[in-house]
Amino acid sequence: MVIAVVGDSSCPPEETKVAETVGELLAQRGAIVICGGLGGVMAAACRGAKSKGGLAIGVLPGEDASMANPWVGIPIVTGVGYARNMAVVKSAQAVIAIGGNYGTLSEIAYALKSNIPVIGLNTWSLSRNGREDDPIIRANSAQEAVRKAISLAKKEVV
Repeated sequence: MVIAVVGDSSCPPEETKVAETVGELLAQRGAIVICGGLGGVMAAACRGAKSKGGLAIGVLPGEDASMANPWVGIPIVTGVGYARNMAVVKSAQAVIAIGGNYGTLSEIAYALKSNIPVIGLNTWSLSRNGREDDPIIRANSAQEAVRKAISLAKKEVV
């Protein structure tokens, strides 16, 4: 099972801790973490996964594998910039979005467009035509986010 963890490349300490815990919990449940492979939320999730013996895949925007954070087990070099966001989420059975900026918003959109469930921890909310239209599944903790992501990836009822 592959779960994407998406979020900003620079984030506050509380998001770093949440992302690291998400990575740890995913690894403990046997899931592979996939992300953009850089810093911030991505590095924290990879660090958490590796600390528990898990695997993290980093889909990099540039053309140099050495740009991956040190906890990425498999760097995938793309040279396509932010277009790599689609590869990150399309490679996953569920997405956990933690905080984030516009890159994260694009990953959320790609996932939703592809009917890949998105679990949100303190991330974007969506509206359409001035009305709430927010298909992001909310979680209040790393534990809840991982439980929901794995359940949805396995197509279980949440």
